[in-house]
Amino acid sequence: MDTFAPGTVIGIIGGGQLGRMFCMAARRMGYRTVVWTGGLEAPAIVVADQAIDLPFDDPAALADFVSRVTVATVEFENIPRATLDAVAAAIPLHPSPDALATCQNREREKTFLRTHGIPCAPFEVVASADELAAALTRIGTPAVLKTADFGYDGKGQRKLTGGEDPAEVWRDFQGARAVLEAFIPFELELSVMVARDAHGRTACFDPAENRHRHHILDVSIVPARVPAAVAGEARRIAIQVASALEYRGIMGVEFFMLPDGTLLVNEMAPRPHNSGHHTIDACATSQFEQQLRAVCGLPLGSTRLLAPAVMLNLLGDMWIDETTAPDWTPVFADGEAYLHLYGKRHAIGRRKMGHANFIGPDTTDCLARAEALKARWLGT
Repeated sequence: MDTFAPGTVIGIIGGGQLGRMFCMAARRMGYRTVVWTGGLEAPAIVVADQAIDLPFDDPAALADFVSRVTVATVEFENIPRATLDAVAAAIPLHPSPDALATCQNREREKTFLRTHGIPCAPFEVVASADELAAALTRIGTPAVLKTADFGYDGKGQRKLTGGEDPAEVWRDFQGARAVLEAFIPFELELSVMVARDAHGRTACFDPAENRHRHHILDVSIVPARVPAAVAGEARRIAIQVASALEYRGIMGVEFFMLPDGTLLVNEMAPRPHNSGHHTIDACATSQFEQQLRAVCGLPLGSTRLLAPAVMLNLLGDMWIDETTAPDWTPVFADGEAYLHLYGKRHAIGRRKMGHANFIGPDTTDCLARAEALKARWLGT
């Protein structure tokens, strides 16, 4: 297997905050980076060595990208399959186009889980109002209807509680294909960041306990406050997912935990994940360095948790107005809190603008400090 040593030029498809943090890890380790933005706002540009600020379907941008870099990775999964295939035909791309395509489409993702015997919620694929009506009779309600393509942070979803007219629901949904899932009355949500290298060796970070606000991750609590057997099972399933995908890189596997401790896979993220941001300050190896190690053929780093941590997402609704940030002084005054801002110009609604990691002797202490500052910034 190829090993790409420091000094190698790594390409990142996508220029958002995940690409930004990857570039920062790469620069520290002596690698150079080229970011292909896709023509989107790209906070990664300011920390990359070079940038290609053109759409993903631009042939000139593709030729330029593969001519500049030796190996490539992605910072988000919603990239056209044709672009992924074209890059992979020219240079090594990790994770593979097949793995990325599986995770960017709910139908393929759920079918993959079912095919490989990985526990997930009961579901059916529907492509018309009649198919939705038939699926509702089998799945029952409550249920959740989700678009097959390109959904995240609660987008492209509708909960059905019973009594809705399938024809009206389908008309309002405006989807060519969708997945109807049984609604899961879960106890809490967990995620595991798992890395897999070129030789199939794996390394898992401690499971994170996740809480959401407005369908967007609010806080991650690490280690998750679950029995050791549940944490071990989450790691086992995450490794099963990565192995079945023949994955190379880092990925997030998100779970529902039922009241009896049973775990169901909810989603897969074939990249660094919001719930792994604590690793930057609280682990021996960050998720971004781990991604770089896997992509470049280096040995995986230690996933040891150095201290309990809570990651707080900083969303746009915490800003005073679109361009005025809150007072960050309390973060600095905390002494064991670490501020990470993404360099985005406009704080719109619930946009992810940054995060703060709170380190401490236990998760109760970390969570209390994070919640106190969140309440202050939200004025609650």
